[in-house]
Amino acid sequence: MMDRTKTTSHWQRIGVRSARAVILMAVLSLTATAQTSPAGGAGTPSSGAPEMLTLQDALQRAKVNSPDFRAALTDAGLAHEDKVQSRSGMLPNVNYNNGFIYTEPNGTRSGTGLYIANNGVHEYLSEGDVHQEVSLAMVADYRRAAAAEALAKARAEVAARGLVVTVVQAYYGLVVAQRKYATEQQALDEAERFLNISKKLEQGGEVAHSDVIKAQIQFQQTQRDFEEARLGMEQGRLNLCVLVYPNFNENFSVVDDLQQPINLPEFAEAQRMAAEKNPDLRAAVAALQVARYDVTSAWSGMLPAGSLDYFYGIDATHFATRQTDPTTGLPINNLGYSVVASVQIPIWNWGANRSRLKQADLRRDQAQVELSFAQRKLLSNLRGDYQEAETARAELESLKQSAEMAAESLRLTTLRYQAGEATVLEVVDAQNTLTLARNAYADGQARYRLAIATLQTVTGSF
Repeated sequence: MMDRTKTTSHWQRIGVRSARAVILMAVLSLTATAQTSPAGGAGTPSSGAPEMLTLQDALQRAKVNSPDFRAALTDAGLAHEDKVQSRSGMLPNVNYNNGFIYTEPNGTRSGTGLYIANNGVHEYLSEGDVHQEVSLAMVADYRRAAAAEALAKARAEVAARGLVVTVVQAYYGLVVAQRKYATEQQALDEAERFLNISKKLEQGGEVAHSDVIKAQIQFQQTQRDFEEARLGMEQGRLNLCVLVYPNFNENFSVVDDLQQPINLPEFAEAQRMAAEKNPDLRAAVAALQVARYDVTSAWSGMLPAGSLDYFYGIDATHFATRQTDPTTGLPINNLGYSVVASVQIPIWNWGANRSRLKQADLRRDQAQVELSFAQRKLLSNLRGDYQEAETARAELESLKQSAEMAAESLRLTTLRYQAGEATVLEVVDAQNTLTLARNAYADGQARYRLAIATLQTVTGSF
């Protein structure tokens, strides 16, 4: 008995260990699957060679993963289905009705029911019904649904253009952060090289120890700037990662295409494009149309409405197309039709219809004010965004020349210092000037790209 108990405990321990091993293998399998899950519809492993992202790749992935943009697309889809449903209400619909009505008999030989509302003790209904309603509200509601669909599409376009600006800002923010990281790395190497030069000159008795101290301070400051640049690059990577990848994959790199030229159209051309392709203006116009059809729909509550029903089928005491008359013995055809037409005329509803009309008038007036404001805002945004892009483009060449001259100034100043013709402060100032000039040039290029993207929210792509 003791041996059997020991044997049972032994196999129980083996079973527990096996179960733990299976659970561990399942966890590891799920972890590996999560790490290699696809990002934005394409397989992007989080380990291995980093994926190369272009701006267009980032934009396409962001459209898939952005909840705000997807919500705008969902609203547009819902508005389209509302229009389909509203259109179906204007058209005749066909139903097939089946029913059975039982009435308590009165106990006489005639077999009639106690309730005169029915045609007999047993009444069978099996008939098709073609139903059509006629009212001004149905037409107004359909046109309102069509205007609402146009409004939702315009808002989806607004969301798409806003998403482009967000992605461009994050994408080139990472590009500039990488450039600044590389610039700080070069500055760190230059500071270290200058520190070594100053130490050698001190050993030769050509400069004072204060020059070495200043070079050491400059080297330490450059180290701190290098760490800050590294942190900025990592933060820029995180900002873009959130927009692009659903599985938070950080193993990617971006293409630096800031050197590629982008043409800025003439202001007259930009103005024409803004008048034709601006989604904010289209949204304001569609909102006004929705409000106007709301007024029409409210008016319909004060007008008559009608309906028409055409029935064809069986409405008899037997569920059959033909039956025999119990009194004459002659056959009877149970198939037949009937037509029911009705007109509803509103008489009194305690002012509810007039109240709805006042509400619709208020919404229409508000939509008219918003349309006028959208037109003024369009002109203001167009001028402001165009001037920003024009200014950013004009400064690019100057920033580029400043960076090139700063690099040449550092080279010459370092040579003069080695020849004893320049002070340590001049060298440090030249190093800082070069770093600032390179960073300013990178910021200027990113500023121009962001200005172009912002202008395109008004004009559309060009």
